Amino acid sequence: MNMMTAYLVDGDAPIVVMGASGSGKTTVGLALATRLSADFLDADDLHSPENREKMATGHPLNDDDRLPWLHAVGQHMKDAAARRQPTVVACSALTRRYRDVLREYVPGAPFVYLRGTPALLDARLRARTNHFMPRSLLESQLATLEPLGDDEHGVTVDINTDVARIVDEIIGALTVSPRN
Repeated sequence: MNMMTAYLVDGDAPIVVMGASGSGKTTVGLALATRLSADFLDADDLHSPENREKMATGHPLNDDDRLPWLHAVGQHMKDAAARRQPTVVACSALTRRYRDVLREYVPGAPFVYLRGTPALLDARLRARTNHFMPRSLLESQLATLEPLGDDEHGVTVDINTDVARIVDEIIGALTVSPRN
């Protein structure tokens, strides 16, 4: 699709690529950001050292751990929107409540839910190296995960295909013809 003849819905709002660990948030987010000539933020980079250590030792985060992190991600999104800087953010955003925190900062932010089967996610995590998030936490993430509601701005994309096709599907779903 030619981005010169179309624009993303709520084009000033950062796009949040969400899903469980192993869904490809970083890989897809980077590819999407590249296609859109946008900045990229991996929200994991904003976790506190304490959160990283907790996850690395196999303990899931609770709301008290996540809320300061979500507010930091939201502030980054708000700052990018204020600068009108196209941005793609990779963030688990597992529950509606967490997505609502991000929407407090940028109400028009679209969410892209990368959906995969537990078996596919587990296989991807088995193949991944050098990441603080252990495979043992996948079950708790899937138990926490709330897919996008019908009233939430965004799109659900199946991850059982190659990255280029996933990015094409995202752009197609979030793109409309220019206004006259």
